[in-house]
Amino acid sequence: MSHHHCSCGCCNLIHLEQALELQQNQVKDLHSRYLNASLVTLLSLINFDTQFVAASGVSVYDARGNEYLDFLGAYGALNLGHNHPELLTALQRVQSWPNLLQASMNGVAAALAHNLAHLAPGNLQRSFFCNSGAEAVEGALKLARIATGRQKFIYCHNSFHGKTFGALSVTGRDKYQAPFKPLISQCAGVPYGDLTALQQQLSSREAAAFIVEPVQGEGGIIEPPAGYLARAKKLCAQYGTLLIADEVQTGFGRTGTFFACEAEDLVPDILCLAKSLGGGVMPTGAYITSDELWRKAYGTMEKALLHTSTFGGNTAACAAALKTIEIIIKHDLCRQAKEKGDYLIAQLRKLKEKYPLLKDVRGRGLMIGLEFQQPASDGKKYSFKFTMNVVNKLAQEYMGSLVAGELFNKHRIITAYTLNNPNVIRLEPPLIVSREQIDRVLNALEEVLANHTGFLSMVGSGAKNAILKMRK
Repeated sequence: MSHHHCSCGCCNLIHLEQALELQQNQVKDLHSRYLNASLVTLLSLINFDTQFVAASGVSVYDARGNEYLDFLGAYGALNLGHNHPELLTALQRVQSWPNLLQASMNGVAAALAHNLAHLAPGNLQRSFFCNSGAEAVEGALKLARIATGRQKFIYCHNSFHGKTFGALSVTGRDKYQAPFKPLISQCAGVPYGDLTALQQQLSSREAAAFIVEPVQGEGGIIEPPAGYLARAKKLCAQYGTLLIADEVQTGFGRTGTFFACEAEDLVPDILCLAKSLGGGVMPTGAYITSDELWRKAYGTMEKALLHTSTFGGNTAACAAALKTIEIIIKHDLCRQAKEKGDYLIAQLRKLKEKYPLLKDVRGRGLMIGLEFQQPASDGKKYSFKFTMNVVNKLAQEYMGSLVAGELFNKHRIITAYTLNNPNVIRLEPPLIVSREQIDRVLNALEEVLANHTGFLSMVGSGAKNAILKMRK
């Protein structure tokens, strides 16, 4: 592609038709030049740079027609799999409707809000629509402040709520926070599952809200102690603090119930949703709260427009969400997630007994974490000295990603490690996954575990090549 500029700049623009025909090396070049170059290097290091050109259900296909199984499921955004045909039809159904029109009340959004109120726990009734999980969290934090008149927030260590300023301020990982400080002041972290620490932070009666995930996703798929969430809610109520449940990753059947809160007898004050709400075809998010809280926050005409979103509640996103909920309920995908998850976890635990490299298996429904041992750092397996430290560092800190790389490159299975814990691989396949597809993944994993010394030395050579390239 040439880079001479004509006066209007249009000659060298890439049109959609051309974009769909780009070769892998061209895509890589464009990403390196105009998007995130370091990410290109990182993905290339573990060969995660295949170009995929088609997707359906659990399967994605590369340009050569090879099938891969997607057991990452966009971190829980693909509960219905890729390109669910009923969702694509739903989008066609509304394609002649106005998609963005602020001067009217959208009927599809109204229906979606009604359905969410009926499915959400307790008295949660009023929804606000936005475009992502981080935005849902931002909206919930703002609601908590305006409704309580307080400023402080309490969050959990190792949590993940998003990377915008507000959401980042309550995300319990220094790596993401440090470069962006100062963040929102008056945010305090407590250990996940620790009621005593929570009560200490609540006791000053300064906290607007405590934000918590019913199962920590990026923290490495961590479940709280039994009864923790319900007790945390009682404590919060006692001190006048709101409880925000972040179900962005756990919602819509992922953990075996429609919302993970249900299994915990938790009725939060505010519930955050996104990811699978859009069925994997539209970006959409929401928070839901009680009528009482919403009135306190935005219940007058002067306050009605204090928090808004241009694309929030657009027709296409709401149509996809309406249809998503309908499919989950029609096919009883919550029960399916539980049954398939129970089977997968039981089989994974058998592998754990057999292979010490697999240190822990945990999760609920089809939200599963596999934790790997860190290998001994004697370095004898690697024949070349100058990349030794890099390989050791990789193996020490990123065992999960090494296993993920092996599953991908050898077995065409897509997984990924959790952001806050690189020794944990997450399995979050679409809820429509078949028993046969689950077995394929189990067999592949067993092969990787049985031959792990071989692939560690291979990673060595991969790292060596990458480093040689970087030095050029």
